[in-house]
Amino acid sequence: MITLKGEHIYLRALEPEDLEFIHTIENDESIWELSNTLVPYSKFLIRQYLEQSQKDIFEVKQLRLVISSYENEALGMIDLFDFDFKNARAGVGILVRDHEKRQMGYGREALQLLINYSFNHLDLHQLYCNVSEGNQASIKLFEGQGFVKIGLKKDWNYVNGAFKNEYIYQLLNN
Repeated sequence: MITLKGEHIYLRALEPEDLEFIHTIENDESIWELSNTLVPYSKFLIRQYLEQSQKDIFEVKQLRLVISSYENEALGMIDLFDFDFKNARAGVGILVRDHEKRQMGYGREALQLLINYSFNHLDLHQLYCNVSEGNQASIKLFEGQGFVKIGLKKDWNYVNGAFKNEYIYQLLNN
């Protein structure tokens, strides 16, 4: 699918071979704050998830794609979640796994591809994302792609003994 191919990366569906990659990400406590995860995931549960991942976005209300280099290295994941067909919107989540691969343009390119796919193939009217107030890299990423801060959720997430604010961003398909 040419729509999900960029200059340096492409987005692909999950494969059974992604078990270790996803297991590593889902069990990385340093990023649990991003997904509101509280407990580790077993390989058994992730294997079951992978078996179900080929279901249609209209059925499961989400789409998770792997951000892959053209050397077939899995760099991260990007998601559409809370897919709402009636209101033509979905949430976006993105993660480049390795710190040394971040801020190299992979996330930006993946987000551009997903925006294009969402607006031109899924006919969505809007995308939104939630970003912790102190997450400057994500704020820069989403604002750089035209997302607009539309609100602040005060004391929204409890992290490491303190409440953190969270912004909500929105991108309309005009």
